[in-house]
Amino acid sequence: MRGISKRRKPTLMPLVALAGLSLAVTLPALSSTVHAAPPVAYATVTVRSGDSLWSLAERKTAPGGDVQTTVDQILGANHLASSTLHVGQTLRIPQ
Repeated sequence: MRGISKRRKPTLMPLVALAGLSLAVTLPALSSTVHAAPPVAYATVTVRSGDSLWSLAERKTAPGGDVQTTVDQILGANHLASSTLHVGQTLRIPQ
């Protein structure tokens, strides 16, 4: 009787492992609270002669705040690739 093997009885272990993995993934997702970023208000500024990105950021940065962070926010809000400004250009400045 070579070549004939006994059939094993199926176990529930793979099913139990799959159920445990499913719970481990879905329970944290169901119980967590989603926190959205607060909306950002913008002021519109028209660039005048002598204005620079740094000077505009300095005017809008709170005392003790980081001017470079404001510059980065202005660059991002206006999709600017460089800090070069042109007279008459309008910019969105985060408040």
